[in-house]
Amino acid sequence: MEGIWLVFLVVLALNLLPAFAPPTWMALSFFSYKFPENDIAMLALVGATAATLGRVILAKFARSIVRGKLLSQDTRENIDAIRDSLQERRAWTAGACLFYAFSPLPSNYLFIAYGLTTLELRVLALPFFLGRLIGYNFWAHLGSAAAHKLAIEAPETYMSAYFILVQVSCLALIYLFTRLDWRSLLQERKLRWARKKSSQRSATSVQQPVVGAGYRVPSDKRSG
Repeated sequence: MEGIWLVFLVVLALNLLPAFAPPTWMALSFFSYKFPENDIAMLALVGATAATLGRVILAKFARSIVRGKLLSQDTRENIDAIRDSLQERRAWTAGACLFYAFSPLPSNYLFIAYGLTTLELRVLALPFFLGRLIGYNFWAHLGSAAAHKLAIEAPETYMSAYFILVQVSCLALIYLFTRLDWRSLLQERKLRWARKKSSQRSATSVQQPVVGAGYRVPSDKRSG
């Protein structure tokens, strides 16, 4: 079991990063080549456990720091609309996460967005763990068969234009997640940009006349 704790710590650190972290499958492919005496199933189990733990911590960070201290009240109330919708579709949410976990797509933005909703993290964590466990078994086997090429070239080439484009696109999706009017989209099926309630209140106050200097009460109201 040489290097198994190193695998756990490295995978955990990679999954704590909110952006621009190298894919976990790449690290597992490297470790399967570096420590060929380790059982591949154990390597995948450790990797899936560390990845799930890292993502859960990342989601908690998004909930406590980003939602709690950085987002405005209007934005939090807007995100609550999708929270209420997902709360009624727990099975659908878990199934979608399981399907997503099989893919090589980055999952940090998924957990950041989910953390902003304040929903129960176990709904996402369990299917993510199962999906990653199966997926990492595949990548670890692939790494043990062709890891010489991956171990040498991957650390130098993962910051490719494609990788950077995917990361920037996911950051843009997180911004859109906080700015879309979710109540309008879910209830009216209309795609709108979320507006600040403070601006709506100020627009309403302009339309209301203020009784004061220069404003004369009509004579019929004074006589009454």
